Amino acid sequence: MKQLSLLIFLLAFFTGLRADHITGGEMYYTVLSRSNGGTTYQVTLKQFRSCGTPGRQFYDPIYIGVFRRGNNSEYQMLRIPLNREEQISHTSTDPCITRPPLVCYYVGYWVFSVTLPDSPDGYIITSQVTNRVDLISNLMAGYGRIGATYTAEIPGTAQLATAPDNRSAQFTGSDLVTVCAENPFDYSFAATDPDGDELRYFFCDAYLTAGYSSGGGGGPGGGGANNSEPPLAPPYTSVPYGGQFSGDAPLGVRVNIDAMTGLITGIAPETGIYVVTVCVQEIRNGIVIATQRKDLQINITGCTLATATLQPEYMLCGNSQQLVVANRSNSPLIARWDWEFRNAAGQLVYTGTNPTADFTFVQPGTYTVKLTTNRGMQCPDSTEALALVYPGFNPAFTTTGSCISKPVSFTDQTTTNFGSVNYWYWDFGQPNVMTDNADQQNTSWTYPSSGPFTVTLIAHNSVGCKDTLRQTVTILDKPPIGLTFRDTLICPPDPLTLQATGTGIFTWSPAVNMTGAQTATPRVNVTGETKYYVDLDQNGCLNRDSVLIRTTNQVTLQMPADTLICLGDTIRLRPQSNGLVYNWSPGTGLLSPGAPAPLVRPPGDTRYLLTASVSACTANGSVWVRTVPYPIARAGADTMICFGTEAQLHAATDGSAFSWSPLLPGTLDPVIRPAATTAYIFTATDTRGCPKPARDTVLVTVLPKVQAFAGRDTSVVVGQPLQLYASGGSGYQWSPGAGLSNPGIADPVAAYHRPGTGIRLKVLVTDQAGCADSAFMTVKVYNTLPQVFVPTGFTPNGDGINDWLRPIGAGIREIRFFRVYNRWGQLVYSGQENNRGWDGRINGQLQGSGTFVWQVSAVDYLGADFFLTGTATLLR
Repeated sequence: MKQLSLLIFLLAFFTGLRADHITGGEMYYTVLSRSNGGTTYQVTLKQFRSCGTPGRQFYDPIYIGVFRRGNNSEYQMLRIPLNREEQISHTSTDPCITRPPLVCYYVGYWVFSVTLPDSPDGYIITSQVTNRVDLISNLMAGYGRIGATYTAEIPGTAQLATAPDNRSAQFTGSDLVTVCAENPFDYSFAATDPDGDELRYFFCDAYLTAGYSSGGGGGPGGGGANNSEPPLAPPYTSVPYGGQFSGDAPLGVRVNIDAMTGLITGIAPETGIYVVTVCVQEIRNGIVIATQRKDLQINITGCTLATATLQPEYMLCGNSQQLVVANRSNSPLIARWDWEFRNAAGQLVYTGTNPTADFTFVQPGTYTVKLTTNRGMQCPDSTEALALVYPGFNPAFTTTGSCISKPVSFTDQTTTNFGSVNYWYWDFGQPNVMTDNADQQNTSWTYPSSGPFTVTLIAHNSVGCKDTLRQTVTILDKPPIGLTFRDTLICPPDPLTLQATGTGIFTWSPAVNMTGAQTATPRVNVTGETKYYVDLDQNGCLNRDSVLIRTTNQVTLQMPADTLICLGDTIRLRPQSNGLVYNWSPGTGLLSPGAPAPLVRPPGDTRYLLTASVSACTANGSVWVRTVPYPIARAGADTMICFGTEAQLHAATDGSAFSWSPLLPGTLDPVIRPAATTAYIFTATDTRGCPKPARDTVLVTVLPKVQAFAGRDTSVVVGQPLQLYASGGSGYQWSPGAGLSNPGIADPVAAYHRPGTGIRLKVLVTDQAGCADSAFMTVKVYNTLPQVFVPTGFTPNGDGINDWLRPIGAGIREIRFFRVYNRWGQLVYSGQENNRGWDGRINGQLQGSGTFVWQVSAVDYLGADFFLTGTATLLR
């Protein structure tokens, strides 16, 4: 893959009143002179500040501490003024980057000299601030304000006799760079060493500043007060990394640093601010004499690169051999994709040109996935990745133990169908603890508190598969004990088995009249009330519970009084007894036969028998449940009536009283005239013992009024077929039927062979209940060719006579348009209906007398086009 010149946006543009503007720093030194067993060093402290915080300032002056490396004691505390401050900025002009951000920040420099006597252990020079930027994405959420600590190491004579002459390594990489989220990048953290020492690079923990207030003006760099405080002595604490991030993986597992060159490469994580610290060791004659550090907050933005970007590996190690993969860059500049999948022998197994490749591998193995973008176009690029097709790799583990302050054992149960499992990494999920991990196959961890913990197992196998399993374990303050019962009653001398569940060693006490006291299910034989205790020991984690056994030499039983209910109803029988087991009979109508108080629905008069028992002791009783049927209540059959008509209801009952709702006359056969569909409820009661009423409902459906329509009056010519259209119901009957194709349908065809001034047709329309209505229409029959008649004059005065200028078609199948124009050629009306036209108004205003031009376009019943124009006079 080609290496594009990318930019890492170092600053977070945060504004506001909080002290959140320092985005990184480093410290380096050189030797000015040596004399009398001491060395004078020139030290430079360099800090970065966001341009988005105009109300913030660098410390001026700043405290810098010098500490002895051997015992971390303070040697000297300095207050150094700010030497200079500069602003630098840059925006990328790379045509293959979209939405490049403006990179802008201030750099502050404090340059000073310090003379230190030679020391076997050397020195640590420290500067601290509390105003590191907020909302850093690779730290724990909700951790609050954290500061930053920047250091430089001066080696001692114990490491190397000439070590005090050391001149530190100095980072030389450009700081004006940008990283685009989910895109490849490279950024050089290379350094130079004036002494020619060998340099080795690695990611390391960023240091926070502990012990200071995070309030506005307190502590180093607090707010706008610009008050520095003396730094604390080492050792220094790591910032609280969170999620998948750590000091040695500050940008996730897809980003690495070259130990020999300091070049950071990989796929950037999602947008956000990430703290990254790089350490460089100075190695002289095979000895590490000092380690220098550079700490930066890198802002990863939503820009895009026109690159071919894939994950390094695609794991098909579960249950599927299907790979669906797309370019990780969503740059709009990418217009072409070329895919090639090859097996280990280099044979081509798949090609494609879609943005997403979709392929199911037939054979397991390691395949090469190649993507080429924009081949032959601007911004071409290509990349390769591996597809590991080895299904059947399943991480799993079991746990033993669940008690606080006791080791919990974790046993790996990972299985693989290919290769062997060769790597394990455990994270035991204890919050705010950095050491709760292990890399053995089987391990253990002791939790200091109870609660649920999410345990993570990362497993690899020898063919390259990697997978992560997260599983919750619950840690208790004592092992749980399950008891089938905690209080029971027996009738001596019956034996009883106590029943407990749990993990560990059980011990019951007292062991009197007991066998199996060291088991979960001992057997006892008591003669009086006894309380037994059970102790559970799970690897030294203890719990205790108890079981009370009460005794009786008889069963008490008092049955409820005989009762009367309505036939078909239910009743609950409630005897009073100390029994533990209840057997009812007969089963007829018994809804819960083993319940102490069952619900019954007897089919008639029934005597229910009960046997209540406590082990071998029993008592018997009975109760009569007598039934009385409900009175008969029949409201009659549902009915349907025509709109506006009457109906008569027909109810029946053997009760002594009845009523209707809604209220009707007090008869079994009332005559009703509902305006709308109504449900009438008939209620009957009697005095034979069933106190509840019986009800029945009759629905009277009132059909909507029939709205008969025969169609508008029309005109035809002799011999023209006329299609009639009636509506409003489900049955139709036309009269007179002469000349109709079928007078019993809604749409018969009429044919007239003699002219007539007006044939009046009637249609009788009925609905599904036989309700009827009628409508009329008039047909004029002309002895002429198809024609459209338009009056030569009209009087729109509202008297109902000649009020419209309209077309009247005879032998016309369709009016395409009828248009009316005034004398200036303005269109005043346009329509398409036969026998409908203009009412003499324009925009609602009645026009004065005058002549208007009309045009009509139509099609006659034979399909021939018809066009006619003329004039008409509006008279007032």
